[in-house]
Amino acid sequence: MTRTYRPLDGVLLFDKPLELSSNTALQKVRRLFQAEKAGHTGTLDPLATGLLPICFGEATKFSNALLDADKTYRALLRLGQTTSTGDAEGEITAEHPVEVQQPVIDAVLAKFRGTIQQLPPMHSALKHQGKPLYEYIRKGETIERELRSVVIHELTLNSFSGKEMDFTVRCSKGTYIRTLAEDIGAALGCGAHLIGLRRTAIAHFDLANSHTLRQLEAMTGAERDACILPLELLMPGMPKLQLDSGQIKRLAQGQRLSLDTCLPDGKVNLQGPQGFIGVGLLQGRRLAPDRLLSTVAKQAATGSP
Repeated sequence: MTRTYRPLDGVLLFDKPLELSSNTALQKVRRLFQAEKAGHTGTLDPLATGLLPICFGEATKFSNALLDADKTYRALLRLGQTTSTGDAEGEITAEHPVEVQQPVIDAVLAKFRGTIQQLPPMHSALKHQGKPLYEYIRKGETIERELRSVVIHELTLNSFSGKEMDFTVRCSKGTYIRTLAEDIGAALGCGAHLIGLRRTAIAHFDLANSHTLRQLEAMTGAERDACILPLELLMPGMPKLQLDSGQIKRLAQGQRLSLDTCLPDGKVNLQGPQGFIGVGLLQGRRLAPDRLLSTVAKQAATGSP
């Protein structure tokens, strides 16, 4: 039977299960919603679970805000062992006795708060000459990488049981939790690797408001559609600017608008008579289009109101 796909716009907060890649999870959700277009915001490894916002239709245009946002994770480390990948997927490369007490752990964790330097792992999707690093390591090649600055906003120890450490971290874009686990283990002198990872928040989106695949499959179509959030929620805190129909048409035709506004320079949430129409860039009271809804561009092209 031929599957019929439909236009659908908005954001779904999805709780990605264990052992599914982010892309496989995306395709399962897309088929379930019969959405013409969908994309996710921020890859989770198959061994990681948790919040994976999925953008449908027009929302894919505005997903960069989440890619650049701070993220929060709950992580579980095993002390005393290092692996070839920094997590439980790899082979154990070294074992050391674990003789650390919580005061030492507290002191070490304090060193990792704030701006730190990380060396991106070879087992990552970071690209070198157009190819992800994991493709090189599969061929036995190691690429020289540069240290990168990332910010650890919060790092809290939840529990310590002798050989396993459970902590919560809120961090900036580009932070590798596997690398953080390895670096903490090295600072403790016993080595460590990541054995569990769950993303609990991205920016203002929280895992508590997400839906599992099993939950979505048990819903009716109407119930599933009710889970979709307005795409405008991808831009929290962005100042709003109200435009009339004439201004919208000129903007959609690529023209800049001169405005009498007190808003600061930067990106603004553009509102029309019917609500959200896109994002603009304000510079010196001059407004240029950044990303507009396709319907706005089509109306401008056809001259329809």
